[in-house]
Amino acid sequence: MISTVQELAAEALFVSYLQPSECPSRQTLEETVTAMLLRHGSDGCAAGVAEEFGDHPEAAVRRMNWVRHELSGLVAAPRRPHFAS
Repeated sequence: MISTVQELAAEALFVSYLQPSECPSRQTLEETVTAMLLRHGSDGCAAGVAEEFGDHPEAAVRRMNWVRHELSGLVAAPRRPHFAS
């Protein structure tokens, strides 16, 4: 089941407008994945990934490598609690 969640997150981040040059924080990555899943649904995210791999395979491979790298950091890093001030 964890791999399915990771795949959904990867597809959602892939179809987002977030760019590697932004060096996104953990919070930004989480919020972006959630927003894309709410906006496009899991099928829509998967369709977006498939379309990009069909239209621009070289760029899509680079983007997916970045996505997987970013998400591997999320899995490895413990979540810090947020305290309201």
